[in-house]
Amino acid sequence: MNERSGRQKPMSNTMFKMISLTATVFYKVMNLSRQLQKSGVRGGQTVLDFGCGSGHFTIAAARMVGDNGKVYALDMHPLAIEAVKKKVAKEGLPNVKTILSDRDTGLPDESVDVVLLYRTFYLVKDKQELLDELHRVLKPDCILSVLGGGVADCLKAVGKDGRFLLAEHGKRFLNFRKVKP
Repeated sequence: MNERSGRQKPMSNTMFKMISLTATVFYKVMNLSRQLQKSGVRGGQTVLDFGCGSGHFTIAAARMVGDNGKVYALDMHPLAIEAVKKKVAKEGLPNVKTILSDRDTGLPDESVDVVLLYRTFYLVKDKQELLDELHRVLKPDCILSVLGGGVADCLKAVGKDGRFLLAEHGKRFLNFRKVKP
């Protein structure tokens, strides 16, 4: 993780554990697969779960993309990465790779079919730099999906420069399509 000034630092371990526990309870009643279907996740795709937390959507996405797909689980918190690795091992999912980072994915240009930005956007310090990175890794005409936590702010920030077009607006989620360069 890069410690340069201007880079974001993870929350405390205690706060992360509290949020993870709350998320576990919440996601037990939520149909994760249905939300991922709304985002366009399907077999054989490459998905980036940005701000993956303890990996609830990562695991569901890994099952959906199957053996021919890949899921990258990125988070800046080391406990998040540990939690995802444990779940992946327990579930026997070889198609998940973790990335410990606050923003930079290290992925090749235009290599991702769907970016999941779930309950994360409002926490991001430099939203424009994040959008630059997500635009870079997303394939043309593919999906940036945003769920909860700052949807209104995201709608303003993402739509302002014309690189993403709003494709779908649900009650608590947004899907943007990357505009071809």
